[in-house]
Amino acid sequence: TSAYSSPAKSLGDPGITPLSPSHIVKDSDADDAVEQLFLVVVAIDFGTTSSGYAYSFTKEPECIHVMRRWEGGDPGVSNQKTPTTILLTPERKFHSFGYAARDFYHDLDPTESKHWLYFEKFKMKLHTTGNLTMETDLTAANGKKVKALEIFAYALQFFKEQALKELSDQGGSDFENTEVRWVITVPAIWKQPAKQFMRQAAYKAGLASPENPEQLIIALEPEAASIYCRKLRLHQMIDLSSRAPVNGYSPSDTIGTGFTQAKEHVRRNRQSRTFLVENVIGEIWSELEEGDRYIVVDSGGGTVDMTVHQIRLPEGHLKELYKATGGPYGSLGVDYEFEKLLCKIFGEDFIEQFKIKRPAAWVDLMIAFESRKRAAAPDRTNPLNITLPFSFIDYYKKFRGHSVEHALRKSNVDFVKWSSQGMLRMSPDAMNALFKPTIDQIVQHLSDVFDKPEVTNVKFLFLVGGFAESPLLQQAVQSAFGSRCRVIIPQDVGLTILKGAVLFGLDPAVIKVRRSPLTYGVGVLNRFVEGKHPPEKLLIKDGTRWCTDVFDKFISADQSVALGETVTRSYTPAKPSQLVIVINIYSSEQDNVSFITESGVKKCGTLRLDLTGTDASVPSRREIKTLMQFGDTEIKAMAIDVATSKSVKVGIDFLNY
Repeated sequence: TSAYSSPAKSLGDPGITPLSPSHIVKDSDADDAVEQLFLVVVAIDFGTTSSGYAYSFTKEPECIHVMRRWEGGDPGVSNQKTPTTILLTPERKFHSFGYAARDFYHDLDPTESKHWLYFEKFKMKLHTTGNLTMETDLTAANGKKVKALEIFAYALQFFKEQALKELSDQGGSDFENTEVRWVITVPAIWKQPAKQFMRQAAYKAGLASPENPEQLIIALEPEAASIYCRKLRLHQMIDLSSRAPVNGYSPSDTIGTGFTQAKEHVRRNRQSRTFLVENVIGEIWSELEEGDRYIVVDSGGGTVDMTVHQIRLPEGHLKELYKATGGPYGSLGVDYEFEKLLCKIFGEDFIEQFKIKRPAAWVDLMIAFESRKRAAAPDRTNPLNITLPFSFIDYYKKFRGHSVEHALRKSNVDFVKWSSQGMLRMSPDAMNALFKPTIDQIVQHLSDVFDKPEVTNVKFLFLVGGFAESPLLQQAVQSAFGSRCRVIIPQDVGLTILKGAVLFGLDPAVIKVRRSPLTYGVGVLNRFVEGKHPPEKLLIKDGTRWCTDVFDKFISADQSVALGETVTRSYTPAKPSQLVIVINIYSSEQDNVSFITESGVKKCGTLRLDLTGTDASVPSRREIKTLMQFGDTEIKAMAIDVATSKSVKVGIDFLNY
């Protein structure tokens, strides 16, 4: 036998063989579920560092309401979202989320807190886990493990209850979940398993159900941002590249004062949490013509992803030109650099111990860092002070036998000093150095995207997401790409995705063409051709020579797919008398795949069509039609026996194979 073991041989699987030349059918109206009527769309932006929700009633789609302000909140961090932190009791029951979780955990006595399970920034686990399954674990601050699916479901359930409560309070009567269409945003660069994982967690949280999947839309973050950016009016954004004064201030001070003015403006309006989205295409779009391209850079806490879109007039539908790319270059990278700096000054052994022994104080230190991180700016001259928690100073003395001050003097880190008020004093250069690796990666990645042939003449670059608030990132992107395109930042940049996701839920048809992230196909048998097929693939069944494990392609990676497009192939059982027909679906990141045994090919679905008990007078060559429909982030497959119209459906599943 060959080095590869052949799945078909070992299964003794009679298999299927292609019947016809393949063809693509545009099946727009085939068995579409009747559009359900929802009273309200609620979008949840489940972020790495912070989360929030917003909603709009389908009767008045021009009003988007952002969730009510919550208790808690940090000095120097004003936003409508809440930290993505979750606390479980020692019995592993849900206790609290957001500021409430953080503050409660922080107030626990250290002897008690080590039994409680506290999670933060756990969304990145879905991006970094290669073989994600329903069983994947997350690790709490105290080192204990809990199933990721449970944590995500708890978080989504929390948002569901908050949103339904707010809607009920507003309407004066109880709001039912059935009246809500939910939208959850995920990074576009996530692999399919992570997107499916989010949907499973939402089912577990009761937002929708496998029987009623349409109630939940998984939206891609940069797409949501793109939809919102189309609606922008000139007074709602800051154009970093404009040479003319924007709103009366000149570009030289745009980056600094423009933002303070914008912030003032936002602060004054913060009492009202309702945003009006005029039902127009914003002024900036009126400059875009058919076929124009723009790039959306969504920079959040965990990941940065980029999508290149093209306008299709008359309705201004969006077409994705280049598949979403990006990587783990979110603002977390800056936190990580700060942690490396602390390890350099105080020793890695101490920092590791401190995190485990005083987890709440560690959280405090990172909060103090967060607010200073937001004060970093290119032209800043005065130092940034970071308060060290008392227990850090205390624990360090016990651990090392000398003071924090002593460690700083000894450490050769010359741009971080100790100030007598118990603070780390960082020079602006020291702070900027913490941003540099992350920002360099973003700029490098963007340059790579700009060099792609599909990405010529980009007119605009929209910088969105929480990290886009950073003047350092703004300046870096503007100086690197300002000559190629106009760099535009929506004013309430941290809420862009949330608002766009609501608009997407109100009209999911606005995104018309996507690029398939993977190649999909099914495993088939072909007649064996000497010299063309590898001998180890030869299978002789009832005197017929077959080549096994052939990958019959439905769609290639990076191919354009219209939403709802159906690809159809016809097969026939290799053995005419076969009554149970099993069709295995495979995917790969590679473009050209010949055999299902090649490396990187993964099984992601099985269609099992049982034809026992059907009429025996079937034609000698039975035709089995196989269809794959490429939907939002989900893909559905179906097999139909043409003679009896018996059919079976399956959703592509990346988590259970």
